[in-house]
Amino acid sequence: MTASWPPRSAREDIAAAELRLGGDLAERMRKVTTLVFDCDGVMTDGRMFYGPDGEAFKAFHAHDGLGLVLARAGGLKLALLTGRQSAAAERRCTELRFHALKLGRFDKQKALLEICAELGCKPEQVLYLGDDLIDVPALDLAGVPVCVPASGDDVRNRCCLVTRAPGGAGAVREICELVLQVQGLYGDALLKVSEKAWLPQTATVEEEGA
Repeated sequence: MTASWPPRSAREDIAAAELRLGGDLAERMRKVTTLVFDCDGVMTDGRMFYGPDGEAFKAFHAHDGLGLVLARAGGLKLALLTGRQSAAAERRCTELRFHALKLGRFDKQKALLEICAELGCKPEQVLYLGDDLIDVPALDLAGVPVCVPASGDDVRNRCCLVTRAPGGAGAVREICELVLQVQGLYGDALLKVSEKAWLPQTATVEEEGA
């Protein structure tokens, strides 16, 4: 017997997301077209690994990576907004085909407005996922401000949702899936990711002309 795929109908996905989010937040998430992520503490667990020449590497979770591929397949725009210059973060987000990258930006509200202008969206159409005080100006501007469980009260109090999963270990995936589910796009995104066009753009894929 062949199992059904996607595992749930769009109606079931929407109902499950609404049950978790409540009516008001569900409506706000339905307007989201763009997901903007901080890096350290959100796409990673916040630890920084240094070698003799400075930052050596960061650890990113594969589950989050698939969530980002799903989000892009579902038609959402992806952006990175981080206060640090990081070759590792730039490489990871380039592989995942982010639509905008802002590195080394402590003026996060200004940078978020730049992202909106570049991607053709309004701040109320942005979900911003952050974790620390530097993110507060961007959280205040975004239509859907979200943080991770490790965030302090000064950050949590500005957010309409705290993820269940921690930063660097599922928080990004959780948000990608929630937005897709509440918009009824999750099943279609699952079907698309089996196509080569949605693979991460590694050096090997680029060499093959994908």
